Amino acid sequence: MESASELVEFPLLQTPIEANYRACTIPYRFPSDNPRKPTPTEISWIDLFYNSIPSFKKRAESDPSVSDAATKAEKFAQRYGDILEDLKKDPESHGGPPDCILLCRLREQVLRELGFTDIFKKVKDEENAKAISLFGDVVRLNDAIEDEGKRLENLVRGIFAGNIFDLGSAQLAEVFSKDGMSFLASCQNLVPRPWVIDDLDKFKAKWSKKSWKKASFMHIDRYNFIISYMSAVIFSAVIIFVDNSGADIILGILPFARELLRRGSQVVLAANELPSINDVTYPELVEIISKLKDEEGHLMGVSISNLLIANSGNDLPVIDLTRVSQELAYLASDADFVILEGMGRGIETNLYAQFKCDSLKIGMVKHPEVAQFLGGRLYDCVFKYNEVSSL
Repeated sequence: MESASELVEFPLLQTPIEANYRACTIPYRFPSDNPRKPTPTEISWIDLFYNSIPSFKKRAESDPSVSDAATKAEKFAQRYGDILEDLKKDPESHGGPPDCILLCRLREQVLRELGFTDIFKKVKDEENAKAISLFGDVVRLNDAIEDEGKRLENLVRGIFAGNIFDLGSAQLAEVFSKDGMSFLASCQNLVPRPWVIDDLDKFKAKWSKKSWKKASFMHIDRYNFIISYMSAVIFSAVIIFVDNSGADIILGILPFARELLRRGSQVVLAANELPSINDVTYPELVEIISKLKDEEGHLMGVSISNLLIANSGNDLPVIDLTRVSQELAYLASDADFVILEGMGRGIETNLYAQFKCDSLKIGMVKHPEVAQFLGGRLYDCVFKYNEVSSL
């Protein structure tokens, strides 16, 4: 099941889109490859998805919203496994040849056909609750750093540290059992720089000179995050495509977004319309902000009147920017900074996407196949900043 509304092209992609944009970063095959024979890259990625089946089956078995979940989870494992085996025999079966978007979509389709709409709901709720309890400590630690460049680097490290904690891992549970200093330690214990793609110094040099803000008039119901299209034209400065629930969004992205707000930027957080793995969804993100803000509409002393939560129209852990919601396209029409966060949106897809404005792709490398493609290390970091000179 995809978005209920018509999806459109993201307006900030460099045109002509057909010539300049390819969603998937890693080419699984080339035109010279035999279309009826899987390539070694296709086989390795099909195996990666195949090896993830047991963990998805385990989550599905314990889904309380689905009757006879155990039996249906077994059917999911069998059906999706059969599809992957089919793709190994004939890459053009099931809508192929396969890429990361197709492999994700086929998995989601099988789950949804069997009635599984959000098998990670329980762990997302647990992660969010624990991260919310740490939010104040993390923000205070960032605010205590007086040097602007050092504070920015700490915020960036927080995004990477948050991105580590994926799918309710044991490491996540261990960190959440401690205080905010444990999160800070994770920020400092990233793989050493230079990272596999490391434009942080270039970005720090621009950070003090750019505010990514434009004058605009908007009318927002700050309590329900409803945009009044009839009474205002909204030009948003920064669009952030967000990734996971828990530490990722709450301890990584939100402190960074808060800093942008404090500097005068308008910020749009674009979240999935439908659940996929443990990615945060639009309704979940609205709820998170409601729990974090005070009665005056502030995040730890910073107004969120210029913060909007948008439905991206997406339903996968990766994203094809030729298919986003009309709402997001409208909000992004005059933005001057696009950020894609997480391995799925910022590395496996869109790493080489070209935009009409400044862009940042930031995420942690969590698959050996991605590390090998980039020539980096497992758990290496990607911080790819592109500036458009006309701005």
